[in-house]
Amino acid sequence: MRFFLTPIAATIAATSMANMCSGAFAQDGADAPARTMGTVIIAGGRPTSLPTQIPTTIEGISGRQIEQTINASDSEDALKYLPSLLVRKRYIGDYNHAVLSTRASGTGNSARSMVYADGILLSNYLGNGAGFTPRWGMVTPEEIERVDVLYGPFSAAYAGNSVGAVVDYVTRMPMKLEAHVKLGYATQKFDLYSTSERDAGKQASASVGNRSGKFAWWFNVNRLDSTGQPLVFANRQLSEGGTPTAGWPIVTGAVAGQNNRGKDWWLLGTTTSYHTVQDHAKLKLAYDITPTMRASYTLGWWKNDTDGSARSYLRDGAGNPVYAGNVIIGARQYNLNSPSLAFAPNFNALEHAMHGLSVKTNTKGVFDWELAASRYDYHRDILRAPTADLPAAFAGKVAIGRITDMDGTGWHTLNLRGTWRPAGIDRGVGAHVIDFGYQQDGYRSRTLVSDTSDWINGAPGKRFSAFNGNTALKSLFAQDTWAISRNWTTTLGARYERWRAYGGELGNAARIIPFGQEHSEAYFSPKMALAYQINPDWVLKASTGRAVRMPTVGELYQGSIIGDTIVNTDPNLKPETSWTSELSAEHTTYNGMLRATLFFERTRDALYSQALTNTVTTVQNVDAIRTNGLELSWQAVNLGIKELELNSSATYTDSIVTANRNFAASVGKQQPRVPKWRATTVASYKQSDRLTYTVAARYSGVQYGQLDNSDSNGFSYMGFSKFFVVDARVRFKLDKHWSAALGIDNLNNYKYWAFHPYPQRTVVAELKFDL
Repeated sequence: MRFFLTPIAATIAATSMANMCSGAFAQDGADAPARTMGTVIIAGGRPTSLPTQIPTTIEGISGRQIEQTINASDSEDALKYLPSLLVRKRYIGDYNHAVLSTRASGTGNSARSMVYADGILLSNYLGNGAGFTPRWGMVTPEEIERVDVLYGPFSAAYAGNSVGAVVDYVTRMPMKLEAHVKLGYATQKFDLYSTSERDAGKQASASVGNRSGKFAWWFNVNRLDSTGQPLVFANRQLSEGGTPTAGWPIVTGAVAGQNNRGKDWWLLGTTTSYHTVQDHAKLKLAYDITPTMRASYTLGWWKNDTDGSARSYLRDGAGNPVYAGNVIIGARQYNLNSPSLAFAPNFNALEHAMHGLSVKTNTKGVFDWELAASRYDYHRDILRAPTADLPAAFAGKVAIGRITDMDGTGWHTLNLRGTWRPAGIDRGVGAHVIDFGYQQDGYRSRTLVSDTSDWINGAPGKRFSAFNGNTALKSLFAQDTWAISRNWTTTLGARYERWRAYGGELGNAARIIPFGQEHSEAYFSPKMALAYQINPDWVLKASTGRAVRMPTVGELYQGSIIGDTIVNTDPNLKPETSWTSELSAEHTTYNGMLRATLFFERTRDALYSQALTNTVTTVQNVDAIRTNGLELSWQAVNLGIKELELNSSATYTDSIVTANRNFAASVGKQQPRVPKWRATTVASYKQSDRLTYTVAARYSGVQYGQLDNSDSNGFSYMGFSKFFVVDARVRFKLDKHWSAALGIDNLNNYKYWAFHPYPQRTVVAELKFDL
């Protein structure tokens, strides 16, 4: 494998300023880049949609490199070893908590990053937090051609959600007939508390595509059947126990421990052990209207059926499991049904669809344009859970419960973009590349919770609660990349955004009450980047930009009703406003690249859930957060040994809450879920054209889940721990068509937490056929 010092794994005869972006891997067999002062020529596959002309940090990885070096069962695994990134993936097929963390944003801030696939937005801005994961299931690892990441809000072409990073998945489109089939299997032995079990995941995918003249098509299907480890542990704090009442049953099996705040508690069993079956299908069509104009259409379909089971550690005198009622544990009495159900199984049935349509030109002359639209629909989204009579529920008998229906939820986007190059093909000193456009995004949330007489099969009955709302964003942007001289390049840009929240409603069993007001804001966000090419090997870069992250529907409108009044929510939340800057120095040689980046962020009115009263928490604005950090990235080939490649990074982040009038105890504390230290390294050795070995490691330092950093015990349920994990992979090409891989994630079997337990040592096996 050749190692290219550009963020683009493969681009068809593309050009950009030399060393304006950091390194990634190119596809096998690609020619080495021909580099002169200020220009890199790259050969290979389809280009990224990221603005690579902007002199700021971009990292990327090709599909071929993913296949060789990463045990990738889900599309988010492609980001596993990129600098400063973490996806909170708890098990294979994690569909509702695998959110992205970036330099200055933790996994509780999912709305501070943007994820796209072929120009279609996968990020879920209906809310902010662990439950609003990007729709990773709409992309399978086998269809990825490349993934690129733009760090920070330095392009005017993206909304304020880009403050952390913009992730761009480019998926395959064939140039000739090709077909692929892949089978995968993964298994882990999970041991924790009184749980000892074997979990496994099976996966099968197939794809076929072709190009005939002006028309190209691609069709991909995938099925995943996965069982994960328990994610939630039923518990009761020791202090909740009372004086035993005569006649209450004495139970055994509870595990003594301490919670994330160091308080003693009993662990009673497990719940939310997901068995998920996911089906994915995608059809992509492309037609070349002219040699420089292409129309493309994408239809994606994703279905997910999940059973979240529970298992009690508790046993009565006859050895039978106990799930509900009043019990005595350790000479104190507890109620397993109050203040909430200790054990709560659930069923989740989802069927989502996405559409994307684009028409674009690619003359690379004076003017190019693009029209793109996409839509993501929750065609079916049902969650069922019991509310009482748990023994009957576990026996499969009729038990009352609730049904949460999100039918009608989704989002849409519209983009009109143009690129003007006044000098045309001649882009030497003094040349300008001007990008401009109009964007329109809309998000709609529809949630109805109904009582049912049968939580498994019953029809929805009386309304229990309802929640509806909408947000819309309209934007204009422009940016100019100017080659000032042979050594200096700059990009100046700005974005104007007008945001609106409307249609907010909150309901209970008695009534649905509208918020009765709209909320609108308008903001102007400047951007600037500058690069100086010291010599052919050294480049210095500086970037700064303002980003305004608008509140989501969930942050604005979720609350409760007391009488005829909506409480516990604030529909007038201020948007987050961040100024982000970075300074980089990059050194390239014939066999490697070293980058050092200082980054700084100042955020006003950060959106966090905080205590409103002693018993109620809601989203509020945190006055100020200050983040400073250093990111190092080192990549090298033939490192002492021919065909040995190294890709490593280390990040130090000092992120502190500096002002918070609503929660004084958080001032001076570390921003939640942003560790001070993160590091990754991947060493890959290609013994021959057939055999490749990879060893990788991931490290994350101490972090907290609470604004006041009061959760001092990270190694517990609801805690956030440090971790050091080693992964390994061996890939063997059997012949022209067949290949196999064997890997182990978490080879050292580290037991670590991000509120829920992460997977333990997992063995992965793959078999693939390529036509």
